[in-house]
Amino acid sequence: MLSARLSIITGVVASALLLSSCASSPAASPTASADGPAPTYAAAAPPPVAASAPTLPGNPGLVDDEWVRVTAETTRIPERALRAYGGAALFKAEQMPTCGLSWNTLAAVGFAESDHGRHGGSSVGNDGTVSPGIFGVALDGDGNIAIPDSDGGVIDGDAEHDRAVGPMQLIPEAWNNWHIDGNADGVADPQNLDDAAFATANYLCRVSGDLVTETGWRTAIRGYNPNDDYIATVARAGTLYAERAADAR
Repeated sequence: MLSARLSIITGVVASALLLSSCASSPAASPTASADGPAPTYAAAAPPPVAASAPTLPGNPGLVDDEWVRVTAETTRIPERALRAYGGAALFKAEQMPTCGLSWNTLAAVGFAESDHGRHGGSSVGNDGTVSPGIFGVALDGDGNIAIPDSDGGVIDGDAEHDRAVGPMQLIPEAWNNWHIDGNADGVADPQNLDDAAFATANYLCRVSGDLVTETGWRTAIRGYNPNDDYIATVARAGTLYAERAADAR
């Protein structure tokens, strides 16, 4: 698993250089109303309310419609993105309850990586797919880590160097190691937020296995991106999302 871990770390570090200012507006930014130093980690918010019956195929159908509506309104996370994070968190809670991965942590990573799939004017469709697709800079060693092409350009459109792809910014080798179909459409697509969030959830729980504690949470996020500013951004965003969601109850 070491090669997979190194791959995903490299992909996210590269994406941070490109997407560090991805928030579309101060109102959308979870850091806009935050004062003082960042929290050291993002404690888990209460889990999403599970749907009494699935409303969509795959993970996004696991989440209650009213919970999505109310929580999206208070957190300012787009509803379709929130479904992806909430569904992945519910699935992992059932599959690996000891991990303790929360929807607000997944949402914070999605914010840090691509503003929930909205970077550069992209948007998330009803099926969870980001359009136009999100691609990072070429990893050619010019201010970043040099990674030669690993996929023939099939995933990232670059046959010379690898690029981070999708709303969670995974490089091709990382996606090949962690790819999964989150929305049950029969296709694993890094540009689909359901699939990418599910892959990220699996990875974070693999790195740490305990995101409930501060130490375990920081281990997981540091495994995704070891940059201290990145960890602080995710901690602040995840904490504020939890606070906003609590205000709605």
